[in-house]
Amino acid sequence: MPTYDYHCGACGHHAEIFHSMSEQPRKKCPECGKLKLQRQIGMGGGVIFKGSGFYNTDYRSDSYQTDKAKDTPGSSSGPGASGDSGSSGCAATE
Repeated sequence: MPTYDYHCGACGHHAEIFHSMSEQPRKKCPECGKLKLQRQIGMGGGVIFKGSGFYNTDYRSDSYQTDKAKDTPGSSSGPGASGDSGSSGCAATE
């Protein structure tokens, strides 16, 4: 549940009120009791992601980087590297 910033138009009181997103905005000021409380539009809090990772490509290990460097298009491994001029080994039919 988020914390919302409120400002009272009558007395100028600022308040941070904790309630659910589906709940209606508060109207009554906790300081003066008048119905002049308005919810302010804020920047929100910063999001901090904790854990082992959120995308497979984020923060790859050093061993992944070295394997990736070996597997570049100019390397001699991979399909077509044996000199068979791209033949798939299947006999051609007419």
